[in-house]
Amino acid sequence: MSELTLTVMRLGFLAVLWLFVIVAVQVIRSDLFGTRVTQRGSRRDARPQQTGRQQQAAPPQQRQQQGGGRQRRGAPSKLVVSEGILAGTTVALQGQTITLGRAHDSTIVLDDDYASSRHARIYPDRDGQWIVEDLGSTNGTYLDRTRLTTPTPVPLGAPIRIGKTVIELRK
Repeated sequence: MSELTLTVMRLGFLAVLWLFVIVAVQVIRSDLFGTRVTQRGSRRDARPQQTGRQQQAAPPQQRQQQGGGRQRRGAPSKLVVSEGILAGTTVALQGQTITLGRAHDSTIVLDDDYASSRHARIYPDRDGQWIVEDLGSTNGTYLDRTRLTTPTPVPLGAPIRIGKTVIELRK
């Protein structure tokens, strides 16, 4: 082997070794100090307002979403954390997807050893029902002690368990 090839291989090995050390330090740091939680202010809807004529031309499901947050009678209006570190936390359901996990950009940030960074999501379907879906988490998402394998409708008051955290849909 030429001297140049040997030197390039040594430098490549040194770069990979430093990359490994940096990643190991980041993992240890996140285990010691947990995930970083950022405060989120209330964001206004970025969609421009539509005139009556434009709203009439919109498809039915889009018109339903634009309806000012109208809900069916008896439909859940909030998501409540009933057990875990975040017990008592309430999130208003306004027709948007709610993400759950350790990632700092999740709607509900779970500082739980048994939660994945992108653990689960809860979203409304066209009929106004709320659906919970596990996003390929390691430890699973449970609805009434049943592990979820497919997106499943959530009945009012049914416990959704992610690690030590229990979440419920309520009126």
